[in-house]
Amino acid sequence: MADLILKPGKERSVLRRHPWIFAGSVDRLEGRARPGDTVLVKDAGGTAQARAAWSPESQIRARVWTFDVEQSVDHAFIKRAVAASVARRASHPWLAGQDGVRLIHGESDGLPGVIADRFGPVVVVQLTSAGADKWRDAIVAGLVQATGCSTVYERSDSDVRKLEGLGPVTGLAHGELPELLTIVENGVRMEVDVVSGHKTGFYLDQRENRLLTGQLAAGRDMLNCFCYTGGFSLQALAGGVKSVISIDSSGPALVTAARNVAHNPQLDASRAEWREDDVFQALRGFKAEGRKFDLIVLDPPKFAPSAAHAERAARAYKDINLLGFRLLNPGGILMTYSCSGGIGQELFQKIIAGAAADVGVEARILHRLSAAPDHPIGLAVPEGEYLKGLACQI
Repeated sequence: MADLILKPGKERSVLRRHPWIFAGSVDRLEGRARPGDTVLVKDAGGTAQARAAWSPESQIRARVWTFDVEQSVDHAFIKRAVAASVARRASHPWLAGQDGVRLIHGESDGLPGVIADRFGPVVVVQLTSAGADKWRDAIVAGLVQATGCSTVYERSDSDVRKLEGLGPVTGLAHGELPELLTIVENGVRMEVDVVSGHKTGFYLDQRENRLLTGQLAAGRDMLNCFCYTGGFSLQALAGGVKSVISIDSSGPALVTAARNVAHNPQLDASRAEWREDDVFQALRGFKAEGRKFDLIVLDPPKFAPSAAHAERAARAYKDINLLGFRLLNPGGILMTYSCSGGIGQELFQKIIAGAAADVGVEARILHRLSAAPDHPIGLAVPEGEYLKGLACQI
């Protein structure tokens, strides 16, 4: 096993149990290591601090598997970590009865670069780091054993793999996919496309926020922007929304959204309108028409993949939230989100406050919106990497 030697003083983050070792902290590598191999991390004085996965092409040069330097990182270690992560979700009463659950959330579960989402009988796994990629077989075997699921499908096709020097990998890792995969989320049935849908096929992190939308929707005229397959809209229909216009630039996503309504005959489909359009243009069109809404959801795609893009993304977030506030009726509610790694919660709140001030409305925060509890934030992992949001009332 090769030794990764840190520069003097750079062991402090490791001692604080931060799982990332950046290129600027590395003095040298003693010995040979291929991408994904386990290396022994040592401080400048030669004291062992952790065992980590080596990634020579990434700015995150190593990701810690364990801070117990006596522990071997092998097939059994990975399977135990997978089983422990699955067991944690099984112990959460608020996840009981949910068909869709995040089983593994990367560093927060001690498995850097590993995402695993369960949709009924299917687990979708996404491997985004060199270390996770190396232990693919152990991860899949661990998931099959810990969940009893009949199918594991891999969706390792995110752009972040390029930073690790990895190409995309997709396809069946175990079993066969059902012809139609649906889950029931808080009483609403939704299709999940694990082959070509966004991320792993469905945004599980918004589960509680979709439920809250339904609870706020009764009797309101609603606008759902970047609606994807209609999760917020369907919960609003279940909650008794007066009307909901849902907008997305993806025609296929809107086709799935319409099917999702059909999967729920208890919902009044006549209250829902689906529009394929550019959201920014659509919002400006509503403003020109003098159209107003009582409840608006803004759940855009990632505007800032890294801190380097934060300034440009901040302008985009302010622009779209300016439009949102201008389209609200008095007493209306804006539910607005960011999934950008370069935009933290504090900065996001400043952006929203600035947008409200520029419009000339007094906005009060009803709720700080965050990812579902099965998407935990590790204490040492920057909060900006995770979903954040605000529900504001004017």
